[in-house]
Amino acid sequence: MMLKAGNWRATARNRVFAPHRGCVRIHGELAKLGIRVSATTIRMLLRRHGLGPAPRRSGPTWSQFLRAQAHGILACDFFTVETVFLKTLYVLFFIELGARRVHLAGVTAHPDSAWVTQQARNLSWDVVDDQACFRFLIRDRDSKYVSSFGEVFRTDGTQVIRTPIRAPRAGAFAERWVRTVRTECLDWMLILGGGHLERVLGVYVEHYNRERPHRGLGLDTPIDSQSRAGGVCRHGPVERRDLLGGLIHEYSRAAA
Repeated sequence: MMLKAGNWRATARNRVFAPHRGCVRIHGELAKLGIRVSATTIRMLLRRHGLGPAPRRSGPTWSQFLRAQAHGILACDFFTVETVFLKTLYVLFFIELGARRVHLAGVTAHPDSAWVTQQARNLSWDVVDDQACFRFLIRDRDSKYVSSFGEVFRTDGTQVIRTPIRAPRAGAFAERWVRTVRTECLDWMLILGGGHLERVLGVYVEHYNRERPHRGLGLDTPIDSQSRAGGVCRHGPVERRDLLGGLIHEYSRAAA
């Protein structure tokens, strides 16, 4: 049975089936009622009334979700470093999205299942000691994340979320930190081996967490300066401390 054109136009325009359905879904619903109209025509009608072909579904976007849940989200990732002897080393790290605090898990040339799982356990113990609680862990689909790795976090009540395929922006916080550590540290140094890399990254991570201002935190540091012993000294001469052979400078007030 064919209905009048005005009827299907009103049906599509008012979205009587549901306000969140797009043109293809409306096309299917109309077909069940015997109303024959193409999805392209429905799309044009929706655009004419400012509705768009497929309005955003209810619920937050990925960016809105990250901002709203930042203080309960942990992200992790691997990156590689080449030594002067052309040996590839793998670095595993975790970053707290709310505080931007980085946890260096470890460095290895062979990130097998036993090693990766042990790093997850080590972080879990550190989190318990710091009395921190994370609802979500964001990771990519790297095969190095074995099932036992995720099980460690699920045991602690943390839900593991895998990012979509070929979507690096889904793990933007971790990816951005990799760029930062390369730009400010690793690109300027020759790494001799695993032990050397661990020492270099240990110094840089401590600097990043305690002394480096972060724009996302209103130019504060991941470990809040107000929480340090003695607070912030606002008087006295300024002293400079050199790290990693002068590559990094830290500035502070000398004690009176």
